Amino acid sequence: MTSRNPLIVAFALTLALFCTRANAQSIPPGESGAKAVLDKSPRHGEWVEIVVNDRSAPLRCYVVYPEVKDKAPVVIVIHEIFGLTDWIRSVADQLAADGFIAVAPDFLSGMGQGNKGTEGFAGRDEVTKAVRELKPERVNADIDAVRAYGAKLPASSGKTATIGFCWGGAASFRYATHAPELDAAVVYYGTSPDKPDAFEKLRAPVLGLYGSDDARVNKTIEPAADAIKKLGKSFTPHVYEGAGHGFLRQQDGREGANLKASQQAWPTTIEFLREHTK
Repeated sequence: MTSRNPLIVAFALTLALFCTRANAQSIPPGESGAKAVLDKSPRHGEWVEIVVNDRSAPLRCYVVYPEVKDKAPVVIVIHEIFGLTDWIRSVADQLAADGFIAVAPDFLSGMGQGNKGTEGFAGRDEVTKAVRELKPERVNADIDAVRAYGAKLPASSGKTATIGFCWGGAASFRYATHAPELDAAVVYYGTSPDKPDAFEKLRAPVLGLYGSDDARVNKTIEPAADAIKKLGKSFTPHVYEGAGHGFLRQQDGREGANLKASQQAWPTTIEFLREHTK
């Protein structure tokens, strides 16, 4: 019987453990599992209200803190056209699990019945109509206020980033062109700014994550990439084969392609945010 080199055995065991942990890396849940994840989360989540100039009501935000001993970067989570849902809150919770302070504003704050936000609308159709009517200037001003709030939190490192989905993905990209102080921006299947001169103020690196079967959004990737490259700035798009629009929320769709895209996109997201918010 051939004896095994103990160093080789130890290396093999270490490698196997690393691969197991890498493969088991958590990602946000799909929409159907969001509420259960929130109910079981060990992390501290709380609601805060941020006063914003020229706003009729305070901006209500859901904040989740990581369980870490050092100060952490702040990631602003920009919701979909469906408003601030349990799913968006579960994304914020996962970001906190990955080591970030996550702040998810409700851009419909004060606009629903009873001076409420997303929860004050009768249904999803009313929510999407209200979100579509939001002015980009209003959204940018709200994010400005959230970024200032987050940067001053005692547990914050002062580094800030945005991440957005669908309508929020477009808002995340647009905000990066508005705020050169931002450290990083992540765009999940959101359209790119359509004017080349929009990128003049861009300083933050941008990561884009898209499903291949989403022509409406994807036709805006190349023009933005070309314009940003000419300016010597950073935009890194990834397109996942077979996945559709909204793949991170709809992980049970498209015969496994959306789940596969999510499992690839989320680790890429976290690596990107960690690199640019050091």
